[in-house]
Amino acid sequence: MTKARLLRLSVVLVSIFMILLIIVYWDNVGTAHFYLHTSFSRPRSPGITAGEDWEALPDVDEFLAKLLSSSLRQNNSIPRKTEQLLVQGSNKPVVSNLEENVRGYDWSTHKDRNSLDQEKLQVERQRTLREFCANSSFTFPTKERSFDDIPNYELNHLIVDDRHGIIYCYVPKVACTNWKRVMIVLSESLLDQGVPYRNPLDIPREHVHNTSTHLTFNKFWRRYGKFSRHLMKIKLKKYTKFLFVRDPFVRLISAFRSKFELENEEFYRRFAIPMLKLYSNHTNLPTSVSEAFGAGLKVSFSDFIQYLLDPRTEKMTPFNEHWRQVYRLCHPCQIDYDFIGKLETLDEDAAYLLQLLKVDRLLRFPPSYRNRTASSWEDNWFAKIPLAWRQQLYKLYEADFVLFGYPKPENLLKD
Repeated sequence: MTKARLLRLSVVLVSIFMILLIIVYWDNVGTAHFYLHTSFSRPRSPGITAGEDWEALPDVDEFLAKLLSSSLRQNNSIPRKTEQLLVQGSNKPVVSNLEENVRGYDWSTHKDRNSLDQEKLQVERQRTLREFCANSSFTFPTKERSFDDIPNYELNHLIVDDRHGIIYCYVPKVACTNWKRVMIVLSESLLDQGVPYRNPLDIPREHVHNTSTHLTFNKFWRRYGKFSRHLMKIKLKKYTKFLFVRDPFVRLISAFRSKFELENEEFYRRFAIPMLKLYSNHTNLPTSVSEAFGAGLKVSFSDFIQYLLDPRTEKMTPFNEHWRQVYRLCHPCQIDYDFIGKLETLDEDAAYLLQLLKVDRLLRFPPSYRNRTASSWEDNWFAKIPLAWRQQLYKLYEADFVLFGYPKPENLLKD
């Protein structure tokens, strides 16, 4: 009897030891550091409790949660000297990218703006999202699936910072470059001459969009194998989750401006050449974007809209992330977001979020671009787009309009 008990005890100890080995030693995959702690004190909007709808976690989840909560708590506190360094750094960015040169930065303080009641805004945005996610009469693709049904490759937009207990779902064309910079600074996942970056704008754009820089949910499979979903659920329950959204039609205009009005070799070859052939009847197109621009061969906004509405597009390859719907990038009906920011109120939302995350003393959110695509441009951009196309386009992006509280653009959808 004693031998049997010893055997069972040995099996349990060996199992625990193996789990520890898996978690600790698999962490050398990728470049971001995974700290084994979750002692981050999460902010909450009044009446909002993230993860309250999650079912009770299985035994292995509870074990991992306790393990994460009890280990290396000292990593959560940043020394005062480091904290002081983080608020220092250059006040102006070194702009080397064409797109950022074209846009410029808005360094005004916006002190004249009316203060927003951020708490009420967050309650309203989350209430709208939850109501429509629960409304059975409002349907869209993938709405009814569970988090476990989401394929791994669809989780690559969820960036994790284990140092502060934050998960950010990035949406291209919604200030994602600068939010990625903020996540790099917070997670200390990128070094400059052996020292982590302190000022977000010091991080070169090419490093910001390097996928090896960020720990995303889809990388969990390489790190933690069969424990991946367990750890994802724990982090989704314990960490503060946020995303930023934008008027869907304005986001499309912004994507078109940056990818097809500026010389972009990758987008010219992957998207512009097929569009020009299919919708503008061009043949023998130049192989380089500079030659095409020199010859006056550019994709029109009409070509772009036709491409989005063409049923062949999705059959060939899923929408590029720059115009893919937010509900497909961030899964808002499967993930209970604690904070929903909007580009239309970026400065106020960003400042409030950094305060809630208790990192506002560590960094400032980079300033807005001066000539950011504005909602008032919609009428001009869509003026030459046929009414039937506009109506089809709205149906394609309707879920993003409704879930995030953007009014239906009636002026574009009627004669």
